[in-house]
Amino acid sequence: MAKNVVVSLSGGMDSSTLLLRCLSEYDNVTALSFDYGQKHRVELERASQLIGYLQQNGLNVKYQVIKLDGLVNLLNSNLVEGGEDVPEGHYEEDNMKATVVPNRNKIFASITQAVALSAANANGLDTDIALGIHAGDHAIYPDCRQEFRDADDAAFRIGNWEADKVGYFTPYLDTDKLGILKDGQKLVEQLGISFNEVYKRTNTSYKPYPSGNSDYKSASSVERIEAFINLGVDDPVQYEDETGPVEYGVARAHVEKLLAEYSE
Repeated sequence: MAKNVVVSLSGGMDSSTLLLRCLSEYDNVTALSFDYGQKHRVELERASQLIGYLQQNGLNVKYQVIKLDGLVNLLNSNLVEGGEDVPEGHYEEDNMKATVVPNRNKIFASITQAVALSAANANGLDTDIALGIHAGDHAIYPDCRQEFRDADDAAFRIGNWEADKVGYFTPYLDTDKLGILKDGQKLVEQLGISFNEVYKRTNTSYKPYPSGNSDYKSASSVERIEAFINLGVDDPVQYEDETGPVEYGVARAHVEKLLAEYSE
């Protein structure tokens, strides 16, 4: 029997790796991205670029962007348009809580559940939902923790007929960005695609420049670069600062210095 999955695809490296994992394990893959007025909307462009790259290489993914941008004036978060500046520094610092978008993963999960259950009822095939939540997010984002996922799943099953047709796929819940990247290395080999071509079509920066290039000082960028440093490979995305585009070595040196200071 065919295995079906609906993936919540942000356009970041975590959910993009999750998409690769789903392509390796499921027969039919649908990916959903969400436009909720995020400042880093470039992630939606990257998600679309990645889908195009995968399709060009014979990997079939159905894809749709869900427009939620009517929420932007109602959400209190530094991460959405109109919010205060996104803070810089290490990802685990307390000021990173300013990047929390209230109930974001619940909103995304609810829509993904609705699509998965609708598909399951229409075609008679059980369908999973896939979320890229990981251990590195647990300290700052409570909606990335196991207890939240369990409670959300319970509410879904109470509130819907035939909800047993929908399951969860959260393979990175107990790993971090380094573990996710390591899995990405394996997956690109299995799928016959390029690691650099995949990850240059992702965005992790919460403070991208108008050019679409990533900053390297906001916490999300620091966490990403740290993972690439620990993996021992260069990050293929283009970084930028107030002087303009920079070589990856500049971004890496900044993060290495920050990490050294943070560990003291």
